[in-house]
Amino acid sequence: MEYKVERLLVNFKTLEEFKKFKEYGIQELSMLDDLEGNIIENDSQSPFYGIFYGDKLVARMSLYKRNAKFDQYFDNSRDFLVLWKLEVLPNYQKKGYGKALVEFAKSLNMPIKTNPRVHSQDFWKKMGFSAVSYDMERDFGENPLIWSPFDKQATTETDTEE
Repeated sequence: MEYKVERLLVNFKTLEEFKKFKEYGIQELSMLDDLEGNIIENDSQSPFYGIFYGDKLVARMSLYKRNAKFDQYFDNSRDFLVLWKLEVLPNYQKKGYGKALVEFAKSLNMPIKTNPRVHSQDFWKKMGFSAVSYDMERDFGENPLIWSPFDKQATTETDTEE
């Protein structure tokens, strides 16, 4: 099934939609602070994307473009995207919404870095993401995963780790 990914407007309606997500209180996933800090009515440069089912937001993510000077993850430093806080409402999970959001990000044809939530590694692996070699100074306790349209393997670990 094909889903339409939309850039979400930074406004109070989106803020109300975000409150419907069960994880919104968890700091790791909370977009409320990001959104409240950026509310300029209907700001078109929102980093938030989502999928609606009727008029209800059922899946969302943040997608930021980062300058190549911050690239410590990919061979041949280049601008890349940071995909984070991907979340699908519980009643809409396992229906392809999360995949549609990730495929949208991939369609922008830039390398992508994400920090997966606990227990989501299988999803990201199916989406073609791979782990980077852990660097204590760079990763600060995160376990970033990357995907690149350019490099088949970008600083990836071997498959010996679980």
